[in-house]
Amino acid sequence: MKLLFKQRLFSWFDSYDIYDESGNTVYVVKGQLSWGHKLIIYDVHGNEVGTVVEKVLTFLPKFEIYKEGSYIGCLSKEFSLLTPRYNIDYNGWHIDGTIMEWEYNILDQSGYQIASISKELLRMTDTYVIDVRDSENALEALMFVLAMDAEKCSRN
Repeated sequence: MKLLFKQRLFSWFDSYDIYDESGNTVYVVKGQLSWGHKLIIYDVHGNEVGTVVEKVLTFLPKFEIYKEGSYIGCLSKEFSLLTPRYNIDYNGWHIDGTIMEWEYNILDQSGYQIASISKELLRMTDTYVIDVRDSENALEALMFVLAMDAEKCSRN
C-alpha cells in the first residue's frame, strides 16, 4: 500500500493530506496549538484515529504516539554523526535514513522492511511517499513519518 503525504501550502499550523495510490484522501492531519508539535490524524469520516505529541524539555527530540486515544509507543532521535537515526519504542521497530534525509526505512528487529519512505524533491511543500508492505501497519508508519518530519522542522 502506498500513501502520499503532502503538506498543505497555506496553513498556520502543521496540516497534511494523506492520499492513497488512486488519489483518494485516506487521512487528514491537523496541527494544534501547543508547546511543541501536536498532530491529530483523522480518517475520511472525520474520526480521530491517532495523535503525535512532541515531548518538550528532552535532550534529544522525542514524540509520543497514540492510536485511538491509547499510547502505543514513541519515536526518539538517537545521537548519530552522519545519517539520521531514530529509535521507535513500538514492536521492536527502528528507522534508518540517508545522509540527505530523503530516504528512510522502517524495519522490525529482524530487519524486515515495514515501510520505505522517500521525499519527493522540487515540491512547494514537504511531500513524502510511504510504501507500506502490510496495510495493517499504514497508520502506525504514517504517525512515525509525521514525527520525523516534525523533528526535522524543529531543527530547521
